[in-house]
Amino acid sequence: MAPYLWVTLGSALGGVLRFSLGRITLNWNNNLPWTTILINILGSFAISFFGTLTFTGGRYPASENTRLFVMVGLCGGFTTFSSFSLQTFDLVRGGAFSRAAVNVVLSVVLCLAAVAIGHLLAQRASLPVAIAETAEEEFTG
Repeated sequence: MAPYLWVTLGSALGGVLRFSLGRITLNWNNNLPWTTILINILGSFAISFFGTLTFTGGRYPASENTRLFVMVGLCGGFTTFSSFSLQTFDLVRGGAFSRAAVNVVLSVVLCLAAVAIGHLLAQRASLPVAIAETAEEEFTG
């Protein structure tokens, strides 16, 4: 039962964060859904960075419940892929094909870039531990 509680709490917090960011960016240019793009980029970065740091063997291994809270709950409640899909569909339905294409390309490319950057930064943050563990193994041999 505990995993469900952690996912529920993380989802609630992620949803509140998404709503809050939407309120903060309410007056942004509405030619494209910039808030949704930003949320998906931040969520993509966060899930990758946290996931890389906390997996088994990572620098900061985390419990299953902690990973569920952050990766499934918080990031799942925060990111807005369903909103992205609906907004893209609305752009297409309204005849704004070029804006829909820009929305898709920006969201997909920048989210993939955010995942790659998050992963690389987390790997770099984990590097000293990996080097120390290798050195210790060689020393104790």
